[in-house]
Amino acid sequence: MSKEIKNLKEYSKAAERFEGAHLLCPGCAHSMIVREAINATDSELVISSGTGCLEVSTAVYPYTSWDVPWIHIGFENASTAVAGAEAMYKALKRKNRLYQPERDVKFLAISGDGATYDIGFQFISGCFERGHDMMYICLDNEVYANTGGQRSSSTPIGASTTTSPSGRVSYGKKEKKKDIVQIMAAHGSPYVAQVAPNKWKDMVKKLKKGFDAGGPVFINAMSACTTEWKFDPSDTIDVSDVAVDALVFPLYEIENGTKLTITYRPKNVLPIKDYLGLQGRFKHLMKKENAHIVEQWQKDVDAKWEYLQRREEAGV
Repeated sequence: MSKEIKNLKEYSKAAERFEGAHLLCPGCAHSMIVREAINATDSELVISSGTGCLEVSTAVYPYTSWDVPWIHIGFENASTAVAGAEAMYKALKRKNRLYQPERDVKFLAISGDGATYDIGFQFISGCFERGHDMMYICLDNEVYANTGGQRSSSTPIGASTTTSPSGRVSYGKKEKKKDIVQIMAAHGSPYVAQVAPNKWKDMVKKLKKGFDAGGPVFINAMSACTTEWKFDPSDTIDVSDVAVDALVFPLYEIENGTKLTITYRPKNVLPIKDYLGLQGRFKHLMKKENAHIVEQWQKDVDAKWEYLQRREEAGV
């Protein structure tokens, strides 16, 4: 984990491995995260993606945005596809059957929260239990954005989605968001982290540490969705700034399943209302009858932040 992070000038001069002219929505954070992830290493890459916004928008036959070997596979199987490629590569290298055995190759899976938190979770868990040398990045936009805006287990409480709509008898989704970062850390992964594209230096540092860690690595990347979160496409970074400053998406890392480090501490912590008020999916929570949901959100966010700080201080 000693390699230097590329500086901004190096990034601007680096050859692109993820091209523009894709069909992701204006303001979508997916492309920001993927570009930085691919640029965070000089190694050659083999990438797999499950079905989702990223896949359908970057590989519209006969065109592609990917200038690296890239596999599209089923919703649930991005992890196992790239794990299979990694296992084959290791076997061929062990048998001295690689054409260029000196090449440095990294293996990366990228999928959305529906494919990660829900449909593909058992496959990801299996890859981590087996110890594949791979990185998995979840593009967490908290909804099944590609298939109609349905709730996932990443969708936070109170959000209005097509399958948990707000209305006269409901305030939206009833369940809280699953804590996928802690779940993946519990697998004993050498490196797990939460990142956000607005704090790109923090994100790149973590991505580099992940690529260099050796073993199964998990990165949860907040990816604000202009379409389903319902904000103006020009406000993606502003919404992301408020998300981390309101501690809705705290930025931290966990090494070897235990050592937790907070990597960004807001100078001025914002109230949860500032975050909710920016997004149409939460506008109903601003009504008086739903004030208790906002109050509970604030309590939960505060409690989680206290927990993270206690763990960091304790060194576990």
